[in-house]
Amino acid sequence: MEIPQVEAFLAVGTFGGFRRAAAALRLTQPAVSARIRALEDSLGVRLFERGKPGLALSAAGRALRPHAEQVLHAVALARQAVHDLRATSGGAIQIAAVLSICTYLLPDVLKRFQTAHPHVMITVRSGHSKEVLEMVLRGEAEIGLARSLNHPEVETVSLRDDPLILVGQAKAWPTSTRRARLDQVADRPLIFFDRGSSDWTLTQGLFRRAGLVPNVALEVETIETAKRMVERGIGLAFLPYLAVSRELRRKSLVAVEVVDAEPISRSLDVIHPRPRPLSSAARALLHALRSALSEAGKPPRRRR
Repeated sequence: MEIPQVEAFLAVGTFGGFRRAAAALRLTQPAVSARIRALEDSLGVRLFERGKPGLALSAAGRALRPHAEQVLHAVALARQAVHDLRATSGGAIQIAAVLSICTYLLPDVLKRFQTAHPHVMITVRSGHSKEVLEMVLRGEAEIGLARSLNHPEVETVSLRDDPLILVGQAKAWPTSTRRARLDQVADRPLIFFDRGSSDWTLTQGLFRRAGLVPNVALEVETIETAKRMVERGIGLAFLPYLAVSRELRRKSLVAVEVVDAEPISRSLDVIHPRPRPLSSAARALLHALRSALSEAGKPPRRRR
């Protein structure tokens, strides 16, 4: 039994499939499949079975899972201990973050942080909010960065609001028309992203509660793709403020206020396990996050 095989097993079990597990591990799907086959061959059992809901752990897989989690937790602690003893090392931080935070917040924050702490080794893994939570709970990440994430086993620190706001191409929306009713928005071409994610679910729910069927022009995988489509005038999209703040300042995109619907409220959160205090390096990173966000522009306020 090898550590990469154990990592692949837990990833497939957590994400419920080989494709997402491969993306989380930054491997190809065949590589993940090969690791699972090798682990099953070494144990002489099948660890997964296919049912109506999809891929699920077999009885053997369910028996193995807690021990596999302990193995990875022990490995993480061993690595931390070694790095903490290195004379030239300022420690190590394992971060789990949702993709939008990895893309739009962490680059500037980590550049600032590493200038002040050049000897701290940083590892960043990305995933959906549930995946971030799982990595923190399993001890694979010291801190998690997500939006509106709460769980009884983790401490949640909210850094600031990051609502989903409706954005459109600037030249298509003169200043006098940057307000609309939800039924008017539903009739416009709309761009949705990351089907099944919390952002996708919240946006769909906005229309569903109003009894409206949105005119979906495109569904894409990532926020960045959706943003580029909006910039090219293909449609409107509800996107996290963090992802579009620069474009709003540059006025390549504009925010359109939906006058008869409550804003889709989200918050940028840091999570860490309750029993374990943050390391000094993680506390310094948290300070860098707060500083970066305090310097960034705030989301537009709704007019009354």
